Amino acid sequence: QVQLVESGGGLVQAGGSLRLSCAASGRTFGIYAMGWFRQAPRKEREFVTAITWTGGSTSYADSVNGRFTISRDNAKDTVYLQMNYLKPEDTAVYYCAVQPVTSTEYEYWGQGTQVTVSS
Repeated sequence: QVQLVESGGGLVQAGGSLRLSCAASGRTFGIYAMGWFRQAPRKEREFVTAITWTGGSTSYADSVNGRFTISRDNAKDTVYLQMNYLKPEDTAVYYCAVQPVTSTEYEYWGQGTQVTVSS
């Protein structure tokens, strides 16, 4: 089992920045990748970005590429999401998730943190 706790959400004006953090605990030695997803009101949850835990390879959704940056601190079992040039359409609940080495799916999820971008 892996437990995840997100922090760093809030209200920001369009064009501003926020940094989200996700701290993992438990069986963190079994992490293959960590990702960020988001869900806006009346929309399905969507992939934002992910990073592999050992090699640090990253992937981004087209909608955030060039504006968001994912990074990790293995010593702290923490992943970060730096969000710059935020847009109102980035407003959503952001979830951190873990893909274990034993799975092709994201199996563990945080409770989510609200990000609201005002125009």
